[in-house]
Amino acid sequence: MLEKSIAKGSFNEIAIEDGFLVLTFQNQSNAVQTLERHIDSRFIQFHFCLRGSIDFQFNNGNYTFGIAEEQSLLLYNPQRELPIHLDAKPKTWLVSALISIEKFHGLFSQEANYITFLSDDNKDKKYYSDAKITPSMTIVLNQIINYNLNPSVQHLYTKGKVYELLSLFFNKNKEADIEQCPFLVDESNVIKIRKAKDIIIARMVEPPSLQELADEIDLSLKKLKEGFKQIYGDSVYSFLFDYKMEVARKLLEGGKHNVNEVGLKVGYSTASHFISAFKKKYGTTPKKYLMSLN
Repeated sequence: MLEKSIAKGSFNEIAIEDGFLVLTFQNQSNAVQTLERHIDSRFIQFHFCLRGSIDFQFNNGNYTFGIAEEQSLLLYNPQRELPIHLDAKPKTWLVSALISIEKFHGLFSQEANYITFLSDDNKDKKYYSDAKITPSMTIVLNQIINYNLNPSVQHLYTKGKVYELLSLFFNKNKEADIEQCPFLVDESNVIKIRKAKDIIIARMVEPPSLQELADEIDLSLKKLKEGFKQIYGDSVYSFLFDYKMEVARKLLEGGKHNVNEVGLKVGYSTASHFISAFKKKYGTTPKKYLMSLN
């Protein structure tokens, strides 16, 4: 039975530029989580539900608009504020781009003739649109969510990716969207790669071999390796390592498990192996990491 929406979530925010924010959120729990953030009327909102589903609440909860997995929602109302108030279902991943109308006009001023809500007739009117997330957009969104490079370049990396995302969102030639990634011409391959990622996460304690994984998703080993790298920006096991370390870090911060227990929960049979892996990822031991929090 689904737990009631009593949990409060929070966005991870990256300020791209003045008047331009990127928000990411992952609800890894089994409960609905509520997120709120004030947004003034200057901002155009782009919301991308990569996994799960979301209910947006408007007018103090009197109106609800839902977006499902692999759906996007564009919101803009220059006449009134549209604060973010949403309920994210369990296992939901969300990426949102918030950009001021002034900044947006600067990006697309020469192309405004085909962006409906920027036309002279509509510039002072409210506007919303929901649409399917394309395969190429899925790749970029996953790369934003699953960032695993050095923290010092995260801002630069995210900036480049969100500009790429907006370019794909407003791409007039839909056929070109597929051409950018030949491996993903068959959209069923995207589904198979996502399944592979879900499998290794669900079985992170005892993950399958690459060949077993390829057989399970009915894809060749070569295409599994290439496709996973294209979508998630990393190899299968490097992605899994980063995921396990992030789970371990959160478990340690929760304070309910000791180092040995956390290691077992993420698939390390001995404490020494877990400590070594944690230090490789974060540059410090689990014990010293906990001491730094206190």
